[in-house]
Amino acid sequence: MSLPFSLLSAPAPLVPVLDTPDLLLRGPRPTDLHEGAAMHQDPEFYRFLGGKPHSEEDVWRRMLSHMGHWGMLGYGSWSIEEKATGRFVGTVGFFDVQRDLTPSLKGTPEAGWVLAPRLHGRGYASQALQAALAWADEHLPTPRTTCIIDPGNTASLHLANKFGYQEFARAMYHGEEIVLLERPRPVE
Repeated sequence: MSLPFSLLSAPAPLVPVLDTPDLLLRGPRPTDLHEGAAMHQDPEFYRFLGGKPHSEEDVWRRMLSHMGHWGMLGYGSWSIEEKATGRFVGTVGFFDVQRDLTPSLKGTPEAGWVLAPRLHGRGYASQALQAALAWADEHLPTPRTTCIIDPGNTASLHLANKFGYQEFARAMYHGEEIVLLERPRPVE
């Protein structure tokens, strides 16, 4: 009996690759762990993300979750690679982590982005989010995406607004106030 495919052939990539002028958005790789763990230990990085550092173990689990989203839901987060250096510098994408939150975001792709603080102010977050949203507008079946942002994170709130996210509620999450934003799919 012959198989309709070769077991030696490489599988189709699970995560689509997106290209911007300065960045490559790609699936997470085990080699991203070192840079990712270092980023999650930087107080400038985590101050609006729970206020405490994340261990290498936690970062590894996040990376596995990113891949799991692609496998289970058909969307997820990309690792951001800086083209000039080839280094992992952050993540951008969509997820549904079933947050215990009112109003609920369950079933709605939630956008998220993080970037190494040493690269803030270069326009990288805008490039990454623009590419991810263009992909989402073409591939996600939902009429909107959402995101949550710490009210003190003015840079992320500004970026979200720049790309059409508008506040629709405030809520308490893990004992802290957060802003809930939504972005409808653009009408063609």
